[in-house]
Amino acid sequence: MAGCGSGLCCCCCPRCCGERESRTPEELTILGETREEEDEILPRKDYESLDYDRCINDPYLEVLETMDNKKAQRYEAVKWVMVFAIGVCTGLVGLFVDFFVRLFTQLKFQVVQSSVEECTEKGCLALSLLELLGFNLTFVFLASLLVLIQPVAAGSGIPEIKCYLNGVKVPGVVRLRTVVCKAMGVLFSVAGGLFVGKEGPMIHSGAVVGAGLPQFQSVSLRKIQFNFPYFRSDRDKRDFVSAGAAAGVAAAFGAPIGGTLFSLEEGSSFWNQGLTWKVLFCSMAATFTLNFFRSGIQFGSWGSFQLPGLLNFGEFKCSESDKKCHLWTAVDLGFFILMGIVGGLLGATFNCLNKRLAKYRMRNVHPKPKLVRVLESLLVSLTTTVVVFVASMVLGECRQMSSTGHSGNDTLNLQEDVNSSIKTFFCPNETYNDMATLFFNPQESAILQLFHQDGTFSPVTLSLFFLLYFSLSCWTYGISVPSGLFVPSLLCGAAFGRLVANLLKSYIGLDHIYSGTFALIGAAAFLGGVVRMTISLTVILIESTNEITYGLPIMITLMVAKWTGDFFNKGIYDIHVNLRGVPLLEWETEVEMDKLRASDIMEPNLTYVYPHTRIQSLVSILRTTVHHAFPVVTENRGNEREFMKGNQLISNNIKFKKSSILTRAGEQRKRSQSMKSYPSSELRNMCDEHIATEEPPEKEDLLQQMLERRYTPYPNLYPDQSPSEEWTMEERFRPLTFHGLILRSQLVTLLVRGVCYSESQSSASQPRLSHAEMSEDYPRYPDIHDLDLTLLNPRMIVDVTPYMNPSPFAVSPNTHVSQVFNLFRTMGLRHLPVVNAVGEIVGIITRHNLTHEFLQARLRQHYQSI
Repeated sequence: MAGCGSGLCCCCCPRCCGERESRTPEELTILGETREEEDEILPRKDYESLDYDRCINDPYLEVLETMDNKKAQRYEAVKWVMVFAIGVCTGLVGLFVDFFVRLFTQLKFQVVQSSVEECTEKGCLALSLLELLGFNLTFVFLASLLVLIQPVAAGSGIPEIKCYLNGVKVPGVVRLRTVVCKAMGVLFSVAGGLFVGKEGPMIHSGAVVGAGLPQFQSVSLRKIQFNFPYFRSDRDKRDFVSAGAAAGVAAAFGAPIGGTLFSLEEGSSFWNQGLTWKVLFCSMAATFTLNFFRSGIQFGSWGSFQLPGLLNFGEFKCSESDKKCHLWTAVDLGFFILMGIVGGLLGATFNCLNKRLAKYRMRNVHPKPKLVRVLESLLVSLTTTVVVFVASMVLGECRQMSSTGHSGNDTLNLQEDVNSSIKTFFCPNETYNDMATLFFNPQESAILQLFHQDGTFSPVTLSLFFLLYFSLSCWTYGISVPSGLFVPSLLCGAAFGRLVANLLKSYIGLDHIYSGTFALIGAAAFLGGVVRMTISLTVILIESTNEITYGLPIMITLMVAKWTGDFFNKGIYDIHVNLRGVPLLEWETEVEMDKLRASDIMEPNLTYVYPHTRIQSLVSILRTTVHHAFPVVTENRGNEREFMKGNQLISNNIKFKKSSILTRAGEQRKRSQSMKSYPSSELRNMCDEHIATEEPPEKEDLLQQMLERRYTPYPNLYPDQSPSEEWTMEERFRPLTFHGLILRSQLVTLLVRGVCYSESQSSASQPRLSHAEMSEDYPRYPDIHDLDLTLLNPRMIVDVTPYMNPSPFAVSPNTHVSQVFNLFRTMGLRHLPVVNAVGEIVGIITRHNLTHEFLQARLRQHYQSI
């Protein structure tokens, strides 16, 4: 039927179908469309990669020459200080969010609850509903406005940070404006009663603090400038973002070790022992900063540490009056495995529904005016508020309160907090409304109710609560407000676990089970089924419960939930990464990808520059291409002498070539004398041309040809001719001796600062830039289109050799894809040249050539060619 429907559509509207078929997959992605036959969004090519690899050029070598052990130790000490500052600032951001969320939430519930109590007798509950709507709609409206100011502040931010740590540059993701809109937006969205959490945005906020604090500057605060020369590279920023993201997890859950593992498991592609220590130290600083201030503000006991994170699960302990109770037994592991399977299925269902909603928004909401996004957020808030109010008033059951049977001050305080948050709407004395207790409380209090309330919750109430919460949280995640997913998933899963415990007690007669344990395992199962995290989530939950004996059941449950969910779809964060078309690199490639080589996936059409190039040519290249790095090459010609006679520019290029790479290439050719069929280029056989020692036949003056434009020495420097249908294969893929890579940002910096020399001068007269001058504009280098061309002499020559990276990572054309992938991902590369055995570049590999979708397409081509 699907095929018939598609054909009918094309018959009815062939024009529309023709337009869709004529678009490239990248255009469909940018337009928010998909390939209908595969229902997937392909990675977009307009995402840039980050420069994690060091550029070992002359300015950097000058810095190394001045470096000694004392300076290295000072640099390391500054890095430790910055890591500590990031942890402290992240903890303060969490304190700010928590303080105002608690303030606004208490104000809202106090006003509405007093109104409900009064209107219960007077019969004016509609007025109470209007008051609740007034609070919630106002808060959600403010949250939506903040997202309009900075759109990247929407959502949890974890997919964006995961992309950043993977090496993808997501515009605006680590800006100061983003963290301000994120922190204030999540404050209003949580206080507005939406089924969202503040823990996910805390991770994003910590990452932004980590990216911005060591820079001591911001685009939003241009007038504030500090002369701070450290950490002016993407490599350093990545380490600080890793530390900030871990600090965000630590502040949210009071789990510094879990935060460190989260940063390792979910994001960073490059890791070492030194970074582990710094990230853990940053997480500890965030945890204890937040703990210190929260304990002092709430309990007045400054210096004590009683509240480790924004979300505290409390102590799990059986009541002394119940002698049969155990936290968990070996028999319970079987039930935990079954709960993990169900949690994986529920998580896969949640992700599938949310993916469909996200695609619908991409097609029907996002292309419309921004006001439509605000209206959608208000509609979700309106629906959620009405459902919460009606369910609390109508669907709840009156349940008997339990007497406190725990011992110990901490346990008593916890039980008092749990009992103080119960709601007695329409219930007589010594009873409470179980539905209102779950819905008419902050989400953290509802989780504590499910974990520690000794009183029973009706199975019908738990089932209705789970269905309503599942549906509304799935609808909410993805609207234009800052929103986290951890707490809604935990609450939804806790209701599922508590329901299982009630059924086992009531219908099977297992009196030994502890309902709180099953609620915790249910929360872990559902959250694991949604986000598909294993190691870090296990440790986070263990640290949050402060109960190491839960380690085994939590780990088993998360593993089973992940395996079950992975059978159907990806985790929620990976789904949203794919929906954005971000070229994210997985941990490793599939086994069958090793049937491909580097020559199968590389890009052979190169845009390159010469060691000495005219300004006119550089400007032309930079303005007509979007590449972010260019190979520095010289051409292999047999008639170099003629060029050297008449042109200083050509002479400089050939002298540089002969003084560097050609010697190595010549030695390689001598070793390969017996290999007559050995190609000097992977794209054309130039063996005889290179090995031949006789002089080429006399030709017309080549310099005259060049001046008359009958022969173009730099064909690709004229964009109107590149590529041209008239070019021969030899002109398209001429042998190019590879000397290094130079970045677009470096070329633009050289042009802006006037680094060039005239043809009548030596290249030694060219001004030299220091490493600090080259990185002064980081991270936002000038754009070539903003360059004033009237200040440049197009005939001047730029010697790029001091500023290029002469020794980048490179691979052979015969390298297997798995080796290419591991090198690229592990070292955090942006460009990987493919160089043959005689030093000639034959292609280049970027992140887009290693995405799963691209490799699958090339593998299909490989099978077709067999």
